[in-house]
Amino acid sequence: MTDVTIAVAETQHSSPANASPDTQYDAAMRPKTLDEYVGQSAIKDGLRLALDAAMIRKESIEHVLIYGGPGLGKTTLAHIIAHHMSAPLRVTSGPAIERAGDLAAILTNLEPGSVLFVDECHRLPKTVEEILYPAMEDRALDLVIGKGPGARTLRIDLPPFTLVAATTRLSLLSAPLRDRFGHHFHIDHYTQEDVAEIVRRNSQRLGLAMTNSARLLVASRSRGTPRIANRILKRIRDLAQVSGQGMLDEQFVDSAFRRLNIDPLGLDGVDRKLLDTLISVFQGGPVGLQAWAAATAQEMSTIEEIYEPFLLQLGLVDRTARGRVATKRAYEHLGKTIPSAQDQLI
Repeated sequence: MTDVTIAVAETQHSSPANASPDTQYDAAMRPKTLDEYVGQSAIKDGLRLALDAAMIRKESIEHVLIYGGPGLGKTTLAHIIAHHMSAPLRVTSGPAIERAGDLAAILTNLEPGSVLFVDECHRLPKTVEEILYPAMEDRALDLVIGKGPGARTLRIDLPPFTLVAATTRLSLLSAPLRDRFGHHFHIDHYTQEDVAEIVRRNSQRLGLAMTNSARLLVASRSRGTPRIANRILKRIRDLAQVSGQGMLDEQFVDSAFRRLNIDPLGLDGVDRKLLDTLISVFQGGPVGLQAWAAATAQEMSTIEEIYEPFLLQLGLVDRTARGRVATKRAYEHLGKTIPSAQDQLI
């Protein structure tokens, strides 16, 4: 049990009318139902079954853990769960909950049947996790009021609620917390066809007239990630409005990518800098992550979590016991000559 000072939580709901235009577009592009959600068929089937069964029982769905890379739709699924259950949604994140009292204040202010979405749940402090255990299992808060001989235990009953937690680092989630979720869903990168469908829908919502080949080009350079596709669409919209372009064809979109510094593989300037440094400074490797990060002025965690997974996925970088190594494809993509000493390594 944890010594907790309970604070009054004030839930702030932003009004769409007062939101920025970009925020309004983001909200408009976010699917609201499972039928609108493109891709991830296995997740949609499992989630639909769980939601429908909970509604038949007139109960809240069991707690849900969603994990996967950034920008793949974890937050969107939380919104869909709340919408499907016609339940209030409260949104917060692991870094925002610094003390056990912060979480206690949130939990005690939930309405019955609410969905509490906690993003980046792997960053919850241990003291906060201790509060979550009885809250998730028994719908109760076990608190210690005061200190020393005068301390007393207080149990506060909580209304029925569903915790939806999202993380990009499942390995950093403690086993006791991970095991208390009734549903585990892993979101993988999307196929190019699924991203193209997302681009088709969202380009219409942004008022963009695009040819099919133009949409496919956007999808091919979006790294299988809807968030990246949506960000590219908004930048293409900016260019189209400034240039007065009507129908956006493949040629216009290709020129837009050149201005955005995104190449045919979907690599941006930082990706290419990482590859170029690996080849030019470290002779293609192997090199340790710390040295690679220092030479490119990037944080190790940024390279490891944001950039390296895509470079590995494309086969441009390889991990070995001695460090990171540039592959033959990386040399070819950057137009570099492969040193003869590298021939046996690549």
